[in-house]
Amino acid sequence: MPKVRQLALDLESKPGVLAKVCRTLADAGVNIAALCAPETPRRGKLRLLVGDVPRAKEVLKTAKYRVGEEGAVTVLVDNRPGTFAGIAEKLAQARINVKCAYVTGEGEKQLLVLSVANPDKAQQILGV
Repeated sequence: MPKVRQLALDLESKPGVLAKVCRTLADAGVNIAALCAPETPRRGKLRLLVGDVPRAKEVLKTAKYRVGEEGAVTVLVDNRPGTFAGIAEKLAQARINVKCAYVTGEGEKQLLVLSVANPDKAQQILGV
């Protein structure tokens, strides 16, 4: 699944907000494959890879969340030193800015999720 659509939610940074979003999706039978939840002062931007984007958007909007979509590229990488450095260098050489990056999984392979302005170009550069 190299090129994907991820959900993006701007949320308040306080206890229970992440739990409510996750419960909303779980109760609707939507699987969360990966998530990134960095914090900024009093706010947080939650990025999610989910199994069913249309269903997730529907239930989150019904629950009164403002939901956006962002293009992203996923790359299955070896879990070893230098793997991400090589990918970041290729993107930098192609002048592709990485807005957000996160990894999910454990063991020998991990799924790297890259939020970039031009997912098509990133996909081409990385050969995925």
